[in-house]
Amino acid sequence: MDGFDEEAFKKFFPGSFGKQERKTDVNTQIDRTKRTHVSAKTTADDDKAGLISDEQANVQTGAEDRKDKSESDSDNESDDSDSDDEDEDEFPVSHELVLKTHERAVTTLTVDPSGSRLITGSTDCTIKLHDFASMTPSTVRAFKSVDPTAKKQSALQEAHAVHYAAFNPLSPGYVMVVSATPQPRILDRDGETITEFMKGDMYLRDLHNTKGHISEVTSGAWCPTDENLCVTAGSDSTVRIWDANIGRSQKEVIMHKSRAAGSAGRSKMTAVAWGSPKQGGPNVLIAAALDGSLMMWSGNGPFTRPSGEIRDAHTRDTWTSGLDISSDGRLVVTKGGDDTIKLWDTRKFKQPISTVAHPSSSSRYPTSNIVFSPTSANVLTGSETGHLHILNPATLKPELVTPVTPGSPLITVQWHEKLNQILTGSANAETHVLYNPDMSSKGAALVMSKAPKRRHIDDDPNLTMDLSQGISGDNVVVGSNGVPHYSSATWSSRHPTIGLTASGRPRDPRRPHLPATTPFAKSQPDEKHIRENIPLSSMRDEDPREALLKYAEKAEKDPVFTKAWKETQPKTIYREISDDEGEQEPDKKRARR
Repeated sequence: MDGFDEEAFKKFFPGSFGKQERKTDVNTQIDRTKRTHVSAKTTADDDKAGLISDEQANVQTGAEDRKDKSESDSDNESDDSDSDDEDEDEFPVSHELVLKTHERAVTTLTVDPSGSRLITGSTDCTIKLHDFASMTPSTVRAFKSVDPTAKKQSALQEAHAVHYAAFNPLSPGYVMVVSATPQPRILDRDGETITEFMKGDMYLRDLHNTKGHISEVTSGAWCPTDENLCVTAGSDSTVRIWDANIGRSQKEVIMHKSRAAGSAGRSKMTAVAWGSPKQGGPNVLIAAALDGSLMMWSGNGPFTRPSGEIRDAHTRDTWTSGLDISSDGRLVVTKGGDDTIKLWDTRKFKQPISTVAHPSSSSRYPTSNIVFSPTSANVLTGSETGHLHILNPATLKPELVTPVTPGSPLITVQWHEKLNQILTGSANAETHVLYNPDMSSKGAALVMSKAPKRRHIDDDPNLTMDLSQGISGDNVVVGSNGVPHYSSATWSSRHPTIGLTASGRPRDPRRPHLPATTPFAKSQPDEKHIRENIPLSSMRDEDPREALLKYAEKAEKDPVFTKAWKETQPKTIYREISDDEGEQEPDKKRARR
């Protein structure tokens, strides 16, 4: 046959017949999430961020180090690729999973100790609950959205941004959520409110006598040794320790008396951290204030006065947004609004060990944090340019700078110990989960190792939304021309919590609300039904006077209360009244003049 292409003919016909089993190439699926730019040039970032050396170190030594580093980079470009490979092997940043479940900036995130559930908070006034076990590469989305400040599902209620959320490290079933209100809350892992803390009386002058915060709460932390205790810092110049099971009043009130002129002795508390002595170090409680001071107390009390205080830790009237304590309880790192990061020693709580310049976004995002790694071998923080900085805790110099959301500030970071994955939240409403398939376990690695959810054969992929963006593609809207189209701006996406049941399962919002079925809703009960099923229902037809008089004869024959005086009861003697006296009328009252 002329022009017959045998190769094309073989490709057209299958090699075997019958039902073919589809297998997912997991390695190819994971390779799609590999990041193209794992590390940025450190020297360029140093110049851009304006990193300065330690205050106690020699400035010339730092300049010589940068000069030697630039010369070595210009001599051999292959060293950069080698260092990048080492960074990829050392830190779990080679791959990433993106979650786009919020509409505004992601301000806080937390993962339970087992690494199965992720909760993110945002300035869109909601928290999103994600379950890694139920997600697939094509269904990366939150299974529930909760407004933590809502008392009832109403479209007219006032909403507040979420500042802080954290799982209890000792009891993972509880989550502390701090919103822009005076009342923090304790939720369960499904988003239901368990405890709402009391709001104090704003007209009391002595804040020790109020039962709670009187103004907005800015930060919080769980106690590392007692699962029932937590601490909150408020803009009313107090730090309060609560029992998570009792919201009526706090256990301890720590009042910060500012020495700044013109502040009337009060200053907003911007951050608080409770150190975990899991490596044998001291249990300390540290808080930062807007007047630039940094206070330290013993985590076990007493809290009458701080055991250490630094008045000018950061510049006055700048928001110290980030504060964390190392796992040994000896180092404290702070991220100030004066564009500096400082390292402190709790044993010599007077001067910082190291200070570097780092452009801060705390003026726009007051929850921008800084944290130690699980082993305290590194310090993590985000930057205004959208880069993740992994610093050396000894010198605070960057060991790795990687772009996560270039051009959009990176607000919150967390390094989960069990997952060995780094989670970040940015101002562009994205949550990134950085992982390494060889080093990380569960979490994003579990999601990407699953087969994508299969679509129906009649689905048109051109009309269906990409589920990796966190929006359901099952919402169909019929246009004015009668043609159905898929849209993310449907009723259920605008009202994410109203279409959910109490257990979090979705409910069709177009279906009318059905009242609860009760025995009285089926049919009108008759007298026979009431008499047989309702106890003492016959008493409504009785005369109460007759009901009492039927016991009169029994009470006279067998008295219960006067039986003791039955034999000795005296006889009543009445004075005899004559007929003339009985006819006389009583004297009329003399009228007043």
